[in-house]
Amino acid sequence: MDFGHIYHFLFETMPGIACLVGGGIVISIILCIILERRTRKIFVNHEKSADDWSLFDDDDEEESEEN
Repeated sequence: MDFGHIYHFLFETMPGIACLVGGGIVISIILCIILERRTRKIFVNHEKSADDWSLFDDDDEEESEEN
């Protein structure tokens, strides 16, 4: 296969575009996992303070304060 056939498949056909989109999603997920692990290694001893916020834990804190 030459470059012309590969280019035609990737950019001019629906399955080729789906391969590009799927590949981009897979690469993004892999990078996110790697960067998240590095961040957790750097801030392993970080204690929560009053200024810290969490996207997912806020509802649990409000419920426990009400009870």
